[in-house]
Amino acid sequence: MTPTPELITRLVAQALAEDLDGQSALDGDITAQLIPAEQQADAKVITREAGVFCGKDLVIEVFQQVDPSVELTFYIADGELMKPEQQLFSAKGNARAILTAERTALNFVQTLSATATAAHNYAQVLAGSNTEILDTRKTIPGLRALQKYAVKCGGGRNHRIGLFDAFLIKENHISACGGIKAAIAQARKNHPDKAVEVEVENLSELEEALAAGSDIIMLDNFSLDDVRTAVERTAGRAKLEVSGNITFEILQQYANIGVDFVSSGALTKHIKAIDLSMRF
Repeated sequence: MTPTPELITRLVAQALAEDLDGQSALDGDITAQLIPAEQQADAKVITREAGVFCGKDLVIEVFQQVDPSVELTFYIADGELMKPEQQLFSAKGNARAILTAERTALNFVQTLSATATAAHNYAQVLAGSNTEILDTRKTIPGLRALQKYAVKCGGGRNHRIGLFDAFLIKENHISACGGIKAAIAQARKNHPDKAVEVEVENLSELEEALAAGSDIIMLDNFSLDDVRTAVERTAGRAKLEVSGNITFEILQQYANIGVDFVSSGALTKHIKAIDLSMRF
């Protein structure tokens, strides 16, 4: 998942509008107006902690919309590891413009780098296994495409993007449809080209989902022993995913058992922003 230039342009414009109240950068930043209009500056952005960098295109677009004459130089690319006190990029140009763009640019980078870092940490635990870490739809509203891109930068894999690109049939869907078999049959009829995933709560439902031809089966609140049994019974007939209350310790155990995927909303909703700083 790579955000389109059109999406980046729109999201940056929305973010700047929050700071500028819809005004131009020239008129909207009353604090920057304390500085002489023609004053020039050199600024550098550093990270105070380790992580995975993400957000270069957002930074470029922020400065493009504020003042395209500001010169940016990057010393790191999306997906690369950061270390404390490392310089990430520099900005040279009008002092007012740099200060106006600063917070919006850093907000994007600190959030996306946090997601990329979380994905990297999970992926490192799974390194060498056949189990992959997946994100979920538990994203910051409006920033899903960016966060899912950040997950990819960190070494994770994207689950479905929204409600439109794949089926995820859960407990309430099953109840409303009249059972697992009926739900899967309707899904195949409605959109035969879409992947079908079913969430099951026990081994009996697992057998139903397998018999009905589910592509992926999510094991909901299964014990480790039941996950192990599920892997044995499935024997490659469908992909298996586990989710919920994922810790690094249990992540490693799932990998040892041999599930295909572990999904975690923590990649996008439990993140802690990376600590960044701009210095003139």
